[in-house]
Order: sequence, then C-alpha cells, then structure tokens
Amino acid sequence: MRIIALFICVICLFTSCKPKEENSPNQDLTISTDNNNQQVSEYAIVIHGGAGTIKKENMTPELEKAYNDKLTESIKAGHDVLAKGGSAMDAVEASIRIMEDSPLFNAGKGAVFTHEGVNSLDASFMDGKTLNAGAIAGVSTVKNPISLARLVMTDSEHVLLSGSGSDAFAKAQQNPNIEIVDNKYFYTERRYQSLQRILEKEAKEGDNGTAMNFQDPFIQDSKYGTVGCVALDKNGNIAAGTSTGGMTNKKYGRIGDSPIIGSGTYANNNTCGVSSTGHGEYFIRGQVAYDISALMEYKGLTLEEATEEVIQKKLTALGGTGGIVSLDKYGNVSMEFNTAGMYRASMNDKGDLVIGMYKE
Repeated sequence: MRIIALFICVICLFTSCKPKEENSPNQDLTISTDNNNQQVSEYAIVIHGGAGTIKKENMTPELEKAYNDKLTESIKAGHDVLAKGGSAMDAVEASIRIMEDSPLFNAGKGAVFTHEGVNSLDASFMDGKTLNAGAIAGVSTVKNPISLARLVMTDSEHVLLSGSGSDAFAKAQQNPNIEIVDNKYFYTERRYQSLQRILEKEAKEGDNGTAMNFQDPFIQDSKYGTVGCVALDKNGNIAAGTSTGGMTNKKYGRIGDSPIIGSGTYANNNTCGVSSTGHGEYFIRGQVAYDISALMEYKGLTLEEATEEVIQKKLTALGGTGGIVSLDKYGNVSMEFNTAGMYRASMNDKGDLVIGMYKE
C-alpha cells in the first residue's frame, strides 16, 4: 500500500508541475489581423499643393486640367525614383522641385509677395531614419528652396537658417541643385495683383498696426498654396519636405509653419511622415506634424485615427484651417483637411494613382 501511495504522490506532483495549456509559449504569441499593422505598400508617395477655398464652381476646366497635369507630373517623378530603388529623400526632392517650378503653387516660381513687394521663401526637409532635419526661412535668391533645406540638413551643423544667412549659405554651396536667381524670377502677375488688392483694402480701411488681419477671409485665403511631399522607400525609410512662399502681404519677417520642424514637416521611421499646409500660426501652436506622430507612438493610434484627431478636432478647436498629407511605415496614406479643398495626390507600389482637389 505504501508503494501505491508513493506512486500516486509522484504522479500528482508531476501533474501539478506541468505548465497549463493556456500558459504555453505558443499561446502567448498573437498575430495581428489589423491591416494597419501589415505592410500594404513596399513603397509609396503622397503630395499636396495647398489647402483652402478650392471649389469646383470656382475652377475653369482649363485650370482644373492644369492642376491635374502638374500634380500627376510631380508625383510620378517621385514615384519613379522609388520604383527604381531610390531613396525617399530623393523622391521628396524630385516631386517638390516640379511644383516649385510651376506658377500654379505658392512655392518657388509661384510664390506670393510680401508687404514690401518681394518674394520670400521657406522650406524644410526631414529624414525619418536619423531624425536629421534642415530648413530655411526668408530666402530670396534660390530657385528651389527645398533643395537648399535638404543641404542645410546634410551639409551643415544647423537645422534652420534664415534671411540673408540662408541666401549666403546657398551661394557658398557647390551643388548643381542650388541655382541662384534674381528675385524677379519669382514674379507672376497673378500673385502681384493679389498683393495690390490687399494693399488697396488696407488703404481704404486702415491698418490697425497688427501684422495681418487674420479675421478677414480675403486675407486668410491669400496664404494657401504651400507644397509638400512624404515618401516611403523600399528600405523602409520615410522622408518629408515642405516648401512655400508664405502668405500674401506678410510683414515684419513673418515666418509660418512650413520651415518649422514638427509643425510644417516631420518624419520618423517608427511612425509616419507628415507635410502640412494652411494657417501656419495655428500649425505652430499645435505642433501639428509632430503631434500626429506622437499620437501614433504614445497612444497606439493608426495613421488615419491620428490625422483625423489632430486636423478635425484639435486644430479645428484652436480655430486653425488647413490640412496635411502623410504616410506611415506600412505605406498607409492619409490626406486630411478641414477646408473646402486641398490639391493632393498619392501613388503606391502598384502604380495606383489618386488625385483630388475638392472635398469629396
């Protein structure tokens, strides 16, 4: 009997020491079925050409076609870089340079005029792999500011250069992408007449001494047109860039969100890349581009959830208007805005092209 009892005790001891089925290592492994945590595109690219009062009833067929063609040309240039195995940074620069060379957008050739009647340009660039960034503000002699912002990132110890310093840095570079031009290069009659209308309005109603009358919808809508791009390459690297002429009639050396890292541009391989467009003062206050990344990193939100939270809720609650384009490390794209429209386009590794202008 003692032998039987001892045998039973050994069996019970062995059973109690055996791991329970629900605690086995295999049971602890979970496979996510959330599409947002799966790679949807090996590479992808998204661009914007500004947000604002963009309505079909205000657009002629000719102008609509012009915007459609230029957005297509721009995004295909960047997509071609990615398809050939090029870097996200090269894709961003290639796409933005095309929009900077077009008078359709408030960047480069199509830049708006300051109160003094000159063109003053801003741009920023960020590498999501290293978190390195570069930006310039108030440059007046560089044909493609986005290329100069990238050089500040790669060829200087600084992040942001401004005014005459940024022009001096440009002239010191031995780089074929940096073309020095006279400020008259940026002149377009349409932008010049926009300034004249605002100056006439100020002359009639008086200037109360503030930099800009942000409550005036006519002046408000004169600031849109910023261009930007975000790209994800085959190596999983994200880059983002933004370029603008600022807002018509800007005074006192005003700088908006476009050259501010975290406001106008942000990129992080662990989360997403973002390029902003809109009422810059509010984008700076809300650190809109970084906030989207932070919501993804710290709260676990998807790109779609984060962009909607920031643009439709937080920015709107502040009183800010505008939008962003963005993509995450999986290739998901978000083009979120709270205005009547935003010039935008995206393209993935399958060659699917999406172009939008109005609030659809």
